[in-house]
Amino acid sequence: MAQTTVERLRELTSLLNQYRDEYYNKNAPTVSDEIYDRLFDELVSLEEETGIFMANSPSQTVGYPAVSSLEKTEHKIPLLSLDKTKSVGELHRFMGGQQILLMLKLDGLTMKLTYEGGNLVEASTRGDGNVGEIVTHNVCGITGIPMQIPYRERLVVTGEALIRPSDFETLRATLTDSNGSPYKNGRNLAAGSVRLLAAEICKDRKVTFMPFHVLEGFPEMEKKSKKLKNLSALGFQVCKYFVTRADRELTLSELEEGIAELRKYAADNDIPIDGIVMTYNDIDYSKSCGRTGHHYKDGLAFKFEDDLFESRLRYVEWTPTRSGEIVPVAVFEPVEIDGCEVSRASLHNLSFIEDLELMPGNRILVSKRNMIIPHVEENLDRGGFSLGKLVPQTCPCCGQPTRIHESSAVSGGKKKIRTLFCDNSSCETRRLRQFVHFASQKAMNIEGLSEATLEKFIGCGWIHSYMDIYRLDEHRGEIVQMEGFGEKSWQRLWDAIQKSRNTTFERYLIAMDIPMVGNTASRALGRLFGGNLGVFENAVHLGFDFTQLPDFGETMHHHIHEWFCDEENLYVWEELQKMMNIQNTSVTEKGAETRENPFAGLTIVVTGKVEPYTRSEINEKIESLGAHAGSSVSRRTDYLICGENAGSKLEKARALGIKVLTPEEFFRMAGE
Repeated sequence: MAQTTVERLRELTSLLNQYRDEYYNKNAPTVSDEIYDRLFDELVSLEEETGIFMANSPSQTVGYPAVSSLEKTEHKIPLLSLDKTKSVGELHRFMGGQQILLMLKLDGLTMKLTYEGGNLVEASTRGDGNVGEIVTHNVCGITGIPMQIPYRERLVVTGEALIRPSDFETLRATLTDSNGSPYKNGRNLAAGSVRLLAAEICKDRKVTFMPFHVLEGFPEMEKKSKKLKNLSALGFQVCKYFVTRADRELTLSELEEGIAELRKYAADNDIPIDGIVMTYNDIDYSKSCGRTGHHYKDGLAFKFEDDLFESRLRYVEWTPTRSGEIVPVAVFEPVEIDGCEVSRASLHNLSFIEDLELMPGNRILVSKRNMIIPHVEENLDRGGFSLGKLVPQTCPCCGQPTRIHESSAVSGGKKKIRTLFCDNSSCETRRLRQFVHFASQKAMNIEGLSEATLEKFIGCGWIHSYMDIYRLDEHRGEIVQMEGFGEKSWQRLWDAIQKSRNTTFERYLIAMDIPMVGNTASRALGRLFGGNLGVFENAVHLGFDFTQLPDFGETMHHHIHEWFCDEENLYVWEELQKMMNIQNTSVTEKGAETRENPFAGLTIVVTGKVEPYTRSEINEKIESLGAHAGSSVSRRTDYLICGENAGSKLEKARALGIKVLTPEEFFRMAGE
C-alpha cells in the first residue's frame, strides 16, 4: 500500500476533526456541509481500502468514554529507560562498529499499545517500567493511534504521547494543574492528559502519539529500522530516525551533523524533544547487550543540556553543620524531574544567593545537574533583593549571633565567597552532627547509634564527649527503660560500641573530623605514616608540609595544623586513643601485597557509577592495590575509571591524554 494513501488518511482524519470542532463547539464552521460530507466519504473509502481506522477517526468516535479509575497492568517485557550522557564523544564510542539508529528523544509520556487480530486491545502508560496504568479509554482523544490495522498477528508498540510546543503555549493560558497553577511544561500536561478519567477532556488537550519501538511483532525481521518502516504502513507516524550504513561507522563530525539535522527537523516540525537516542539496529545484538535494573544496555540517550523547570521559592532553610557553617537550602514548590519529585536544593553559600538575588516568592528555574543533583539555575524575578532581610542574625538552633565569613575562591583568588557561621561550639545541632559523623560508617561505624538515639542520649546528659559513648554502660539501667529500647536493643548497641574499639588509622582520623580530611586524605596519610597515629601527630608538631602529597593543597595543610593547635582537640585525640585498639598496618606490608599488580604507586581517579561499588568502596579497592585514589583529574593522574553517567572528568582526561579504563578493564587488570 502506498505511503501517500496512509498520509491522506491521517490528513483527512485531522481535517474532519477540525471541522467538527468548528461546527459543534465553536459554532463557526469554515466549510459547507457538502464539502464535509465529500471528505467524510473519502475517508471512509480509504479506511475500507487500507484496513486502517484511526482511534480518533470521525467514522469511529460516536462518543468519548469515561472510567471511574485507572486499572493497573503488568509489563511482561519491562519498559526500562536508557543510560544517559551529555558527551557526543561518549555517544560516538558507544557505536562500537555496529549499525545504529539515531532517533529523536521525544519529550512526553511513554505509552504501550497492544494489538491482537488487527484490533487495539490495550493502551497503557509506562508507569515504573514494570507496572503501568490502562488508558485505553483515552485513545479516541489522542491523535496518531490506529484502532484497527491490517496486521493480524500480535503487535506491541511503544512510543511517546506528546503535546507540540505551539499547542502547549495555547493551552497553558487556560489550563491549570491539580494545585491550581499553570502547567510548567508540555511533558507534564501530556502525562496528566493521558491519565485523565474522561476521554472527552483528553481530546481537547491536543495529545499526539509517535511510536519509537516495536516490542513484539514482525518476528521475521532482524532490524529495528525495518519494523519501524512497517509501522508507517499501518497508519502510525513514526518518530524521526536515521540509520547508519552497515559497512562504515560514522565519524565524530558526521555524528554531530546528524544530531544537528535531527534537532532542526524537530524544531521545523514542532516536535518536543530533550535529546537524541542512539540504539543498535541489529535486534539479536541488542538482546545480547543485556540490561541493569534501571536501563537496557543496547542504547544511549544523549541529553542536550540539563532540563530547566520553573518553580517558586517558598523560603530558605538554614541548617548548622558540624563545622559551624550554616548552610542555606532552597525550599520551593515541587517539580517533577526525571520521574522524581524535587522540592529542595542547596544554595551553597551567601555569595550564590547574592548572585541570583534570591528572595522568597521569586520564580526560579530548577534543574538536575548531570541528571543527579537538584540545582537552582536562575531567578526570573530579580529586583528587591536584601541580604539583610534574608540572612538570620542569630543561629536557628542555639540563638547565638551569626557571623559572615569571607574567603577567596579557588580560581585566581579574586572572587570572595561569603558564608554564614555559628561560632558557638556548644550549639546543639552542631554538636549533634559531630557525634553523628563520629558514629557513621566511614568513621567509627557504630551500628545502631543513629541521630535520633544520639539526640535522646545527649538530651539526657549522658554524652558530652566522644569518650562518653564508651561509658554508656553506666546508664544501662535507664536506657533499657527508654521507649524503643529493651535488653536486646541495648545489648546490640553496646556490642557495636565495643566492636568499634578495634579500628584503623584511617577511621580514627575521619572520626576526628579534621576539616577536609576524609576517606581519600586519611588513606594517603595512613600510607605515608604507616598507619601509626603517634608518628603522624609527631610529624604535625614538627611542621610537616602536607602540600607535598597528591591532592593536598594549602587549605588542607593549614586545617590539619590548626586542628592540632586546639587544646580541646588534642585532649580528645589522646584520651580516646586510650580506649581504642588501633590496627597498625605498615607500608612495607601493603607494598608486599600489591607490588605484583600494575596499579601499585599510580594515581587513579573514578568518574560515574561503578557497579556494584559505592564511590568510597571503589576508592578503597584502588587503595588496596597500592594506588592512590585521586579526587580530581590532573597531569599526575595515571588512569581514569569511567563508569555509568560519567561527568566532566572524562572530557578533561581525554584532553590531557590520560588512559581511560572501563570498570571491566580495571577489574581484569587487577586480577579479578
